[in-house]
Amino acid sequence: MPSGTAIGHSGAVTVELTRPVSHRVLGTETLLVLGLSLGQSAVYAMVSLTAKLTAEGGLSRQTAALNTSASPRPYLDLTYQVLGIAFALVPVLLAVHLLNREPGDAGRTLGLDARQPGLDLARGAGLAALIGLPGLALFWAAAQLGLNATLVPAALPELWWTVPVLILAAVQNAVLEEVIVVGYLTTRLRQLQWRLGAVIATSALIRGSYHLYQGFGAFVGNAVMGVIFSLFFLRTRRVMPLVVAHTLLDVVAFVGYSLLPREWFDWL
Repeated sequence: MPSGTAIGHSGAVTVELTRPVSHRVLGTETLLVLGLSLGQSAVYAMVSLTAKLTAEGGLSRQTAALNTSASPRPYLDLTYQVLGIAFALVPVLLAVHLLNREPGDAGRTLGLDARQPGLDLARGAGLAALIGLPGLALFWAAAQLGLNATLVPAALPELWWTVPVLILAAVQNAVLEEVIVVGYLTTRLRQLQWRLGAVIATSALIRGSYHLYQGFGAFVGNAVMGVIFSLFFLRTRRVMPLVVAHTLLDVVAFVGYSLLPREWFDWL
């Protein structure tokens, strides 16, 4: 059906036709976005977990290292780190671009803007405290039960650019995960008329699944985090506080591990 009319410079009336996007197209688009980003990470994480479970000594004797060096040559390593962070954000730009093809502004739809900076920071800090402290206790318990691999949050050499790169990596993780697995995925699944419980469960399970390379404790902890973050987004329609919270959590983990004495982290 015609969506509206417009009069050109010649005075002729032109009719713009729009065709509603079908559920099949939206579903395919969602799978493709996930396949290029966190869905792909989930598959690799499951393979990694299988490899750790079947290795000699079992899961608890294995190591899961994050933020690893890509080259023994410092400036080449820095180049690889920056490129990796930049290209990891491309799926986010794709998701925002796809949402922008619809009426309205994707930034406002996702709550990914600077309209409420003070409130976003306060909410983000509160969420980080809510998730972080119980999360540490869960991670410790999982380690004691042998349900997690030994985690190394930062395995970069001690160079002048290490801390800035770790902070950028924390921001990248936060933006990628919260925009894709909460903002974009929730928006699309609601458009596909999924039940609210199914939307929350799907988002949480995907979040947990791409952390499986760390072990079962990490899966449970991140799935619970996913439920809380999804409920928050559905209530506020703002993903920015989630980005703030996730960034704070990762900065503390990455930079803290990099700067503090290693013996402080033996419980990991």
